[in-house]
Amino acid sequence: MRIGIDYTAAVHQKAGIGRYARGLVRALAQLDRENEYLLLVAGRPKEEGTFSPNFKPRYLPLSSHWATILWQRLRVPLPADLFTGPLNLFHSPDYVLPPLCRGKRVLTIHDLSFLRYPEGADPRLRWYLTQAVPRSIGQADLVLADSQNTKSDLIELLGVEAGKVEVLYPGVEERFHPLREESLAPVKARYNLDFPFILTVGTLEPRKNHVGLLQAYSLLKGRYPHRLVIAGGKGWLYEGIFQEVERLSLEEKVLFLGYVPEEDLPALYNLADLFVFPSLYEGFGLPPLEAMACGTPVVTSNSSSLLEVVGDGALLIPPQEVEALAAAMERVLSDPSLREELRRKGLERAKQFTWSEAAKRLLAIYEQVGGEDG
Repeated sequence: MRIGIDYTAAVHQKAGIGRYARGLVRALAQLDRENEYLLLVAGRPKEEGTFSPNFKPRYLPLSSHWATILWQRLRVPLPADLFTGPLNLFHSPDYVLPPLCRGKRVLTIHDLSFLRYPEGADPRLRWYLTQAVPRSIGQADLVLADSQNTKSDLIELLGVEAGKVEVLYPGVEERFHPLREESLAPVKARYNLDFPFILTVGTLEPRKNHVGLLQAYSLLKGRYPHRLVIAGGKGWLYEGIFQEVERLSLEEKVLFLGYVPEEDLPALYNLADLFVFPSLYEGFGLPPLEAMACGTPVVTSNSSSLLEVVGDGALLIPPQEVEALAAAMERVLSDPSLREELRRKGLERAKQFTWSEAAKRLLAIYEQVGGEDG
């Protein structure tokens, strides 16, 4: 088969969907040496990646911004397979599909936060997704969801038929594992982390519930020497996070690292005594799983997909109950036996989510859907 994949997010987005697309395609390249893959990229990157011989990049003479405008806002009928050649199947891992001449269409929907939690979304992005996502779902032959929770949301909120949705769990990269102390020193020095700390990782936006975390951390009232380290770039509607730091007088206790490169994340997780992720809504929730794979005790929300992902490998709390979050953090910090139990269970749970398994399942889906096209 000739399979097209929209690889734009993998090239231009450092976190989130970019990491998802990179992990999935890397695993596919290791698994499949027979089918031909055309990786469609809007805008040529500064550095071109290296691919297996059967994975070939195709660059659109448009930036990702202009491709979105032409295809999704203006709906110009410029088919993607004009740049890739004829395809049996095209897969978009980023919510929307471009126009195509022929071939089956597979679409990944990571979450419906713009519908389930609209007050936490950028208004312009929410308007765009509200228009473009249902339209793309209607064009797709099959929709992939990151979790059973996202599948349920698709059925409930957009009326998608259950038989049209398959759950494809993302995976944890192999580099996320317990590390020796000597290998942690460069990252420890780079971010000046010469103190015990609680860690959270995620883009600064309302849905991640940084404000609730700050309030819970303040309730610990300095009973522990741990500072709160927040890793993640600025997203949208984040001003309230910094205002809350000032209101609670936590300037000396909270450290914002900004965006942390992927290669530094395993060491960062390993250095933390506790990882906390009180998100209000997630389509999957990769950071707590990565922390668990590194052997770091995790406290996270019992809402949306997170219970489905972490199972019994983490301590679960209602994300909007600040006192419950503070109590859970205190339990972990004060109880060595609980920390060891969470470490052990987390490591076992994380083993269930691998990119190699995700790629095997995706290849089977490609062969089933693409084969129907003849």
